[in-house]
Amino acid sequence: MDDEAVVAATRQWIEKAVIGLNLCPFAKAVYVKNQVRYVVSRAPHLDGLLEDLDRELDFLAAADPDEIDTTLLIHPTLLSDFLDFNDFMQLAEAAVGEHGLDGVIQIASFHPHFQFEGTDVDDIGNYTNRAPYPTLHLLREASIERAVAAFPEAETIYERNIETLKTLGHAGWAALWATPPRA
Repeated sequence: MDDEAVVAATRQWIEKAVIGLNLCPFAKAVYVKNQVRYVVSRAPHLDGLLEDLDRELDFLAAADPDEIDTTLLIHPTLLSDFLDFNDFMQLAEAAVGEHGLDGVIQIASFHPHFQFEGTDVDDIGNYTNRAPYPTLHLLREASIERAVAAFPEAETIYERNIETLKTLGHAGWAALWATPPRA
């Protein structure tokens, strides 16, 4: 799959799940303003992916938030096992600190086999964090703070998302993907 197809599948996930199901009430504003940066990593190993992450942390920190507010670092082939991906997240979080960006940028994780601790693999609630490919979402904390201030009861988003997916069910989730991504 080429980079354009990877980005197209990721955009479809954002449009149909993240925005379409309102899993993140903050996503639509930056998405429609084209403030989301998509970076497909083709690093052959974890060290290369960490180097890509280093570059993206520096890039996002230096970028004008009105131009680029957030970055999705996507790797379509590395870290296909969720437990390996989850372990890698410790290195990713450490990289934020190594760049002096604690309190400035945070990373959210998404994976095709995402599984919350204490849940079954097929628990529909896990789908709140299931993306087409292993994805690191680099977010500006200032943007999160503004969004949370504007959204009453932001702490309830997680529970509301699980309820949304329970109502949708596995069949409803599968139906979201009945049409292929736009190129």
